[in-house]
Amino acid sequence: MQVKIIGAGLAGCEAALWLADRGVQVELYEQKPAKYSPAHKSAGFAELICSNSLKAERPDSASGLLKIEMKMMGSHLLDAAETARVAAGGALAVDRDVFSTAVTEMVENHPNITVRREEVTALDESAPVLVASGPLTEGALAQAVAALTGDHRLSFYDAVAPIVTAESLDYDKVFAASRYGRGEADYLNCPFNKEEYEAFHAALIAAERAPLHDFDGDLTVYEGCMPIEVMAARGADTIRFGPLRPVGLRDPRTGHRPWAAVQLRAENTARTLYNLVGFQTNLKWGEQKRVFSMIPGLEHAEFVRYGVMHRNTFLESPKVLTKQQFLKEHPNVFFAGQITGFEGYMESAASGLLAAHQIFARLKDRELPPPPAATMCGALLDYITTPNKDFQPMGANMGILPRTEEINTIRDKRERYMALSQAAQDAMQAWVKEYEA
Repeated sequence: MQVKIIGAGLAGCEAALWLADRGVQVELYEQKPAKYSPAHKSAGFAELICSNSLKAERPDSASGLLKIEMKMMGSHLLDAAETARVAAGGALAVDRDVFSTAVTEMVENHPNITVRREEVTALDESAPVLVASGPLTEGALAQAVAALTGDHRLSFYDAVAPIVTAESLDYDKVFAASRYGRGEADYLNCPFNKEEYEAFHAALIAAERAPLHDFDGDLTVYEGCMPIEVMAARGADTIRFGPLRPVGLRDPRTGHRPWAAVQLRAENTARTLYNLVGFQTNLKWGEQKRVFSMIPGLEHAEFVRYGVMHRNTFLESPKVLTKQQFLKEHPNVFFAGQITGFEGYMESAASGLLAAHQIFARLKDRELPPPPAATMCGALLDYITTPNKDFQPMGANMGILPRTEEINTIRDKRERYMALSQAAQDAMQAWVKEYEA
């Protein structure tokens, strides 16, 4: 049993490890370090770009439920995340370098995985192949995908947040706390009063943006990774009710809730670097330094990375993909990861796991139904394969899970989400048990 996987991101590595554990001989192709995309900087596998957060772990949250389902399906990347964990309140956040190193070692040390560090320029359909090359797929491989899909692709821009050094922060203003006191005080908070916020907002929406040289045509910005300046331009309070929401926080200097607050999350285990949560941006670098230095506590911040934007390319999955994640007209070509419309790190890894299960079933001459729509994985698969004229990528959220009459009667939101989560876990457990039998 042999499979070729293109791309050593989260989806490709998760799929490779799961298949290899079951005796499949995997050839994993990764173009780094011979060639880098505009956003990638490291030669390691499973490189995290936009953020180091893998989101919430609570079972009554969409991200927590997704992780539970992934564990049931045999995730390896969650194990790697544990080794790279950094404090982040109720969320699972990792040291990017430690996480990437752990995944790379898992893959390279597996006896059933052969790593080939070279660019793939064509798709061989003679045997199952999994394309997990990510939303930055370009060049000859993008052309090969377009040739198979009839050019059903969707492009838009994605953004990355800046990173600052811990030692450059003003701790007379910045305070440590997690919202509502959940977990430890894992975030640093930069509190605004009303006047400071209004001045910052005015500067932000007036700041000069970097040109997008490689784009022609109308710019589409993905709602789930909205640049802070684009969000701010929608209204005076938009970001104050979004990433700068002060709820659940109390400024120890005043004893009151701030008017707005920027949160900083540890970027590495040593906590010497912090990223600005929700501050994906396309401002020019000089403008980032000028405007973001208006954030209380960041007046003298040292920026080790400025935010950038890059174009992402996705399949128009509802038109071309089956629920088993292979092309409708090319059944040996499977897809996984963000190129399919699974938006988010853990979602991408989950997509790789799902594709691996389907490929293994194919190798065993079996048919495997997708997980039930009541599961988070099944609901995400439903979303990306259901006709939608305005298709955009989707991350895990409770809104896509189907409701029963019984669940709809639960008034308390937390209890309702817990009931949805339990139903999803039961459905996933039954699916895994039936398949493994």
